[in-house]
Amino acid sequence: MARFLLVLLCFIALLGSSLGSSHANGRGEQSLAQINIYETSLALDSSVHIHASPQTLGSQGEDTEWVNVAISNPKPSSDDWVGVFSPAKFDSSACWQTDGKEKAPFICSSPIKYMYPNSVPDYTKTGNVILKFQIINQRADISFALFSGGLWSPKLVGVSNTVAFANPKAPVYPRLALGKNWDEMTVTWTSGYNINEAIPFIEWSAKGLASRRSPAGTITFSRNSMCDVMFGNPARSVGWRDPGFIHTAFLKELWPNREYIYRLGHDLVNGSTIWSKNYTFVSSPYPGQDSLQQVIIFGDMGKGERDGSNEYNDYQPGSLKTTDQIIKDLKNIDIVFHIGDITYSNGYISQWDQFTAQVQPIASTVPYMIASGNHERDWPDTGSFYGGKDSGGECGVPAETMFYFPAENRAKFWYSADYGMFRFCVADTEHDWREGTEQYKFIERCLASVDRKTQPWLIFIAHRVLGYSTNDWYGQEGTFEEPMGRESLQKLWQKYKVDLAFYGHVHNYERTCPIYEDHYSGTFQGTIHVVVGGAGAHLSPFSSLQPKWSLVRDYDFGFVKLTASNHSSLLFEYKKSNNGQVHDSFTISRDYRDVLACAHDSCEPTTSAA
Repeated sequence: MARFLLVLLCFIALLGSSLGSSHANGRGEQSLAQINIYETSLALDSSVHIHASPQTLGSQGEDTEWVNVAISNPKPSSDDWVGVFSPAKFDSSACWQTDGKEKAPFICSSPIKYMYPNSVPDYTKTGNVILKFQIINQRADISFALFSGGLWSPKLVGVSNTVAFANPKAPVYPRLALGKNWDEMTVTWTSGYNINEAIPFIEWSAKGLASRRSPAGTITFSRNSMCDVMFGNPARSVGWRDPGFIHTAFLKELWPNREYIYRLGHDLVNGSTIWSKNYTFVSSPYPGQDSLQQVIIFGDMGKGERDGSNEYNDYQPGSLKTTDQIIKDLKNIDIVFHIGDITYSNGYISQWDQFTAQVQPIASTVPYMIASGNHERDWPDTGSFYGGKDSGGECGVPAETMFYFPAENRAKFWYSADYGMFRFCVADTEHDWREGTEQYKFIERCLASVDRKTQPWLIFIAHRVLGYSTNDWYGQEGTFEEPMGRESLQKLWQKYKVDLAFYGHVHNYERTCPIYEDHYSGTFQGTIHVVVGGAGAHLSPFSSLQPKWSLVRDYDFGFVKLTASNHSSLLFEYKKSNNGQVHDSFTISRDYRDVLACAHDSCEPTTSAA
């Protein structure tokens, strides 16, 4: 009986943690979820005119264009809205098959974005407006539809002409990632070409070296790859959109710290070749190499819209600010870690393309490493450690497909990454990490196997807060962590002298003192825990309680930059996304002997034998 009660209490704690967060079920976060698309009625009005221009996009090879949508509506209303649909044909012919017992809705696919015409003040008076949409290449033609009745009772009153990119299948949005070896870089990108149409590859070279080609593998996923439609899963229904084809090439035997130029290519069956523009990256330093190495870490950024669309919710108000600050400082950045809650697509698959387009200036230039969060993975009865519905039915599939990461099993989102003087151990909080599990064993191997003489800076990364946070809902629970968060792991952090542990999930910034078992342990005697989940999504309030271990808190958007200049000095900076200014900083200065020195619970038992 006691054991049953313990299990029940643990289950309630897990459920409470999932529901206690302000991002529990997806609705109210993903702005496209506000549209009651199934209830759309047909009210086409011949007096409504909508014209989109230019009709051909990307004529010079661009993958992003601005489109003017001119609207003339004799019956304007403040709740009118314009949806962007791609593919351009969005009537019931695109609906999935039913069992014949239910009537298919008139529209069963969500737009990829939307905007209110009343953002221009005179619209409700004149009915005339020109809206400007930023459109990216997503492998299909596009139309713009005017609805009345607001988002909850939409009535389709007019549809524009169709616009399209000159080559909708073109290779786009390259994203780099570290491979499994230090001298390897992977390039992943998206196109509309399946392998029976074209052979994908990367052409790459460096100054003084001959040009090479590396073949790419091709994968995709289908509607059936999404989780069960029960519980109102948008990923398999209204949010589904074909993701195209995802290609990954492995560039091997790279020279350390050398600039390479590369471009994406597809050899078509007709003998011609489709090329992207040229991109550049600098290869990784040799493990242990003593050189300047600069790392960016943040979580929960999501995506933004530069044209002001989807403004109903504005769930990720800091996303573009963080993106732009990183782009601005990109020459002083070597690698980026986005530690979960990547797009907040929540089952609206079109948003993955939108996100990869947003971060392309970063991800095409430096490795963009990701971790899994609740908004990528969680769905009931799918093996998630938490039983929430935050992924909208994606169940990790788009994240695992759209981005490469050097895991042994892509469905198990834990991996190690070496970059110069750094060892990163990336955990997956959406799978069980407790002692005795497969992931726990991985974490210990990752921490134990690093040679601290050559890689002195040992970093632990996870999405949910497995360490310490004074976030409001943790404070209410009195735990200052995810349920069962640090109980199993803190002895590993202490034993292997982890320098810093980073978390997202909580949308603010907080730094602790070096701490072990809830007590301040002194410099080099414990791990510093950092919550850095304020990169874009709506901010999370702090608890009124602030224990002594909580040194710095900031209710604002920001990210962390780590700068290692040698084996004895690591500069930590927390920067504001609004202006890039440093709000919190400190330096860890130490030598290898400090790593060897025993601290509480950090050394094995010794013997007095000679």
